[in-house]
Amino acid sequence: MSITRHEIGKRLSGVVVHDNTAYLAGQVASDPAAGVKGQTEQILKKFDDLLAKVGSHKSKLLSATVYLANMGSYDEMNAAWDAWLDTQNPPARATVETRLANPRYLVEIMAVAAV
Repeated sequence: MSITRHEIGKRLSGVVVHDNTAYLAGQVASDPAAGVKGQTEQILKKFDDLLAKVGSHKSKLLSATVYLANMGSYDEMNAAWDAWLDTQNPPARATVETRLANPRYLVEIMAVAAV
């Protein structure tokens, strides 16, 4: 059994690879002042970087869970998601409204990808 952890922090790893599956931790924006679309774009850029680090790509996403502080911002989040998504290989996805750890964060996304 092979487990590799990347971007190890005090409480979590940014991405954990087990066999041929990468588990991306929930990602939030670096600049929370960016608004929902901007925060989503920042998160998806982090996904690109994390996936590349483990030899994967957005076309290999298996599933994603999007957490929104307000479901009223669903369309703004989807504007960024749709522009980024590999439309030939969309993952299974859920979108949930919830209170996030810090009220400045409007979006958090976690995902699972094949490697």
